[in-house]
Amino acid sequence: MDAIRADSIVKDFGEVRALNGVSLGVEAGELFFLLGGSGCGKTTLLRCIAGLEEPSSGQIFFDGENVTALPTHKREAAMVFQSYALWPHMTVGQNIGFGLEERKVPKSEIVERVKEVLEMVRMPGFEDRGIDQMSGGQQQRVALARALVRQPKVLLLDEPLGALDKKLRDEMQLELRTLQKNIGITFVFVTHDQQEAISMSDRVAVMNDGKIQQLSAPNELYKNPKNIFVSDFIGETNFLKAETKSSDGEFINVSIEGLGEFKIKNNLNIAANSSDVVCSVRPESMMISKVKSDWDICLDAKICQTSYLGEMTRFYVEAKGIDKIITVSSQHFDNQSFENNECFISMSLEDISLLNKK
Repeated sequence: MDAIRADSIVKDFGEVRALNGVSLGVEAGELFFLLGGSGCGKTTLLRCIAGLEEPSSGQIFFDGENVTALPTHKREAAMVFQSYALWPHMTVGQNIGFGLEERKVPKSEIVERVKEVLEMVRMPGFEDRGIDQMSGGQQQRVALARALVRQPKVLLLDEPLGALDKKLRDEMQLELRTLQKNIGITFVFVTHDQQEAISMSDRVAVMNDGKIQQLSAPNELYKNPKNIFVSDFIGETNFLKAETKSSDGEFINVSIEGLGEFKIKNNLNIAANSSDVVCSVRPESMMISKVKSDWDICLDAKICQTSYLGEMTRFYVEAKGIDKIITVSSQHFDNQSFENNECFISMSLEDISLLNKK
């Protein structure tokens, strides 16, 4: 049974439809991400799950129980916001224990539970510190501890790392994943950051225009996107004009403009004889070389521009037969490796994804 299930959730704000029939299930103990750009509906869906917004239609279930009409405080869930919402006039311990005091939990139990969650978030002995003495990362841990002290079955996180700088954000991503796996409760995490979702999650629901475009494990999202939006949103890709020809079930003949006709695996059961398709090739799955290769496709090319990124170099190239700039990433060359900027770019048919345009 799913820890959380959303069935056909619609949410309207006046004439604006923020959620358009969203359904999903989150497994118990899962680190689940809602990923998308601004206005896609991800935070609205999280707030519906939390009980902070009431769906216009549809139902929310926790462990099989319909909680759609239950107020927030009666759901076994806690929420962590990007702003942390800590009280500056209270100590760390008082911030964490405040909700328990409101519930009339005995003081001795509050002390023990505060101590326990501070151990969880690697801040033992910080009970008497002031919030103004905390770094951004420490404040984020305090906000987590305040949510965890309630012993929820589900923790809902709305862009909790958004206010942190990149280095600290990267550190906290690892800490959060480790914490979630250690305590074993269900996390539902909202973010607009593709790298964050891909690196941390068990599964990701990619959202756009109030709908889920794809719900998959992160490697599936990246390697086997279901449509152009997902392919473009998750990482970088090159789109090539194409038309499908005849199909023999598992494979389909595809004419790629300027390159020729090739037999490509038809993972999405795309129709034969269609021009409403496109081919997608990731920059890192292509090879840039000084000499011609024996890969399935090898093209004469010329480098227009490069970006040195430390761990890799990104090349922007004009390739023979392709009427747009192609992006290729490589860890093996720097900016000065090619004489007269002349090169070859190669790709394997197994790295080409065939997608519907819509």
